[in-house]
Amino acid sequence: MGEVYRARDTRLERIVAIKILPAAFAAEADRLVRFQQEARVLSALNHPNLLSIFDVGKQDSSYYLVCELLEGETLRERLDSGPLAIRKAVDYGIQIAVDWVLPMKKESCTAT
Repeated sequence: MGEVYRARDTRLERIVAIKILPAAFAAEADRLVRFQQEARVLSALNHPNLLSIFDVGKQDSSYYLVCELLEGETLRERLDSGPLAIRKAVDYGIQIAVDWVLPMKKESCTAT
């Protein structure tokens, strides 16, 4: 949903990823809400399978999120290279449910 760039944090001397929400998406309220929700959820969680968020904000008309840079193949790249074995697909599904969906449900229950 955003454009991701590799950058250098000169204050802390580390490589980071900067995710920028394109201006066309920021103009759509539902996409902006999803971007902001992603930042809130990720910043509230601490898990080895989730990104660490370092900063989030707005510069001029661009919304951005600064997070740790993870190297390697994305799930999309993996799926583009061919179908997954059923066992691997189930494993990925379980990891997503446990590491991502369940914490989001927990947050939405405690937010009221």
